[in-house]
Amino acid sequence: MNRRKVLGMLSAAVLQAADEKPDFTLRISPVSVELGPKKIVKTLGYNGTAPGPLLRMQEGKPVTVEVHNDSDALELVHWHGLHLPSDVDGSMEEGTPAVPPGGVRRYRFIPSPSGTRWYHTHTMAGRNLKRASYTGQFGFLFIEPRSEPGAYDEEVFLALREWDPYFRTSDEGMEVAYKHFSINGKALGNGEPIRVKEGQRMLFRILNASATMNRRIALAGHEFQVVAMDGNPVPVPKNVDTLELGPAERIDAVVEMNRPGVWILGDTDDHDRDGGLGIVVEYSGQSGKPRWTPPSSAKWDYSAFGNGPVTEPAERVPLVFEKKFAGSRWLDKWTINGKEYPKTEPIRINANGRYRLAFDNRSDEAHPVHLHRHTFELVSSGIRKDVVVVGPKSRMEVDFVANNPGPTLFHCHQQMHMDYGFMILLQYE
Repeated sequence: MNRRKVLGMLSAAVLQAADEKPDFTLRISPVSVELGPKKIVKTLGYNGTAPGPLLRMQEGKPVTVEVHNDSDALELVHWHGLHLPSDVDGSMEEGTPAVPPGGVRRYRFIPSPSGTRWYHTHTMAGRNLKRASYTGQFGFLFIEPRSEPGAYDEEVFLALREWDPYFRTSDEGMEVAYKHFSINGKALGNGEPIRVKEGQRMLFRILNASATMNRRIALAGHEFQVVAMDGNPVPVPKNVDTLELGPAERIDAVVEMNRPGVWILGDTDDHDRDGGLGIVVEYSGQSGKPRWTPPSSAKWDYSAFGNGPVTEPAERVPLVFEKKFAGSRWLDKWTINGKEYPKTEPIRINANGRYRLAFDNRSDEAHPVHLHRHTFELVSSGIRKDVVVVGPKSRMEVDFVANNPGPTLFHCHQQMHMDYGFMILLQYE
């Protein structure tokens, strides 16, 4: 569906005016993010901050969110990882009306499934690096489960982010690089540390809110017990010393605080960590310079947290990802099965059918692919996610059940890839 054709669409689920008080209000407006002394980034955010406010909702309890757009461009808020109707999901390709400049829209929906989700803008940027996911329009959305084991003492939400993007030319073409980095809007060494006590079980809910970058994260001197990915409990929790997250991925991990001291939780890349992508973890009664120790170089593997391959039958849908090199000073185009969006042919599916998406990445770049309004099940392991990273020159298969009728967007969550063709619609018959 052409983005321009949906601008005037209205829906019973999108309320522009109502007497009831909304449960949440988001205001899109210019913000100044103070990463540190004399290090201020001007961008767009929600409610005067970036990241935006944490939205806590109860699973199955209807909510109304009122969105004010004080920017000078059309905007959308996508409720990432939720199983919603197309007209409130936050994608114009699916038929969600945009919020016009100076306009207000209300969205009413039933939050589901439970777990660590997030919300963010869902517009195009192209060559404008002050638009779309390069801005500060992102925030955590946590859906409280109907029952919570609570096997931790305290939870901490951490959003990884880069700032001040610019184009850099290489032999491979144009790419986006960044000048500054942060966790929760503060560069390493600025802002308050995470204060812990010996013996505590800390639950870290970590989001890679990057527009383009994969991240490898460690907490010096400690191990993470991975308990959930993209908000969904993993079949086999396991201890690791590093976490890997592509853009839009989330990991929930418990850490036993058993090594008193002052440590750094941050990116394993020295340049980006020293540039701000880190946060201090300080034990009670401890002081001194925060310490960093390099973790192992163990390979990240989703299947390590799974319980074996999925054997249920599914209709197989091949999806081939390829790059069309545009030259050293141009932005590459991306195709699915030989075509770039909006020329891609929609994938026809039937309600309640089970489908196996067979990804064949023939490019030399990783792709964090996302299916709106549904959940993937990795065929190799049974892990359930809404974003999976398909590595360079590699293949992967995921299943999903077509249980949420309506136009459904599939795309790469790397902003440059999405902007230049890496999208396709699934259409229910």
